[in-house]
Amino acid sequence: MPRNTILFDINETVLDLNSLKPKFKAAFGSEAVTATWFSMLLHSSTVCILTDTESNFATLAGIMLDSIAARSGVELSGEMHADILSSFASLPPHTDIKPALTRLQSAGYRTVAFSNSSLKLITAQIKNAGLTEYFNDIVSVEEAGSFKPDPEVYKFVARRINQPINALRLVAAHDWDTHGALSAGMNAAYIDRSGAPYHSQYLQPDVYATTMDGIVEQIIAKDTEKQS
Repeated sequence: MPRNTILFDINETVLDLNSLKPKFKAAFGSEAVTATWFSMLLHSSTVCILTDTESNFATLAGIMLDSIAARSGVELSGEMHADILSSFASLPPHTDIKPALTRLQSAGYRTVAFSNSSLKLITAQIKNAGLTEYFNDIVSVEEAGSFKPDPEVYKFVARRINQPINALRLVAAHDWDTHGALSAGMNAAYIDRSGAPYHSQYLQPDVYATTMDGIVEQIIAKDTEKQS
């Protein structure tokens, strides 16, 4: 019998944002600005959720890049601005991704890329990272008109792939994302990519590891135990 479907967040979870650091250092003089920019992007998307403001991840990424440049007193050239944003579509996968996804698929799981990015951007990211064959489907939140962690977005993806929400599991490197999935009725797995402590007031996933191989082995073990 086929195993359950596993959803994967893309940015940071599957793809390595560290490749952007040299570009941010060249532009701002510090690699640390990379994380600040991405945090601002996530914050902006959450504000859009709460205020019912229609936007998309690519637009917000550009707006936040302009914002952090202004706050830092940095004048970005049009070329540098475009280079940073275009590089977001060409992030490399973390080294543990391909073996882990291969292991899941060989064990009978369906794998789905699920991101706040537009379908066009996610598709480009997956293709450029050489991961097309590792995912059975690609789903963007844009069809839902909102962003994760809006509960409606997790319900949307369940409908989109025609699966009961409690049969799905999200794997993410963001505790707000796993919390969102759990709040909506999904299972979740948290991969600790940063070393930062998991938010103590968020719902806790039953799978937690520092590598994707560790995540996958726990998922398979738990599902095997349920079926035995």
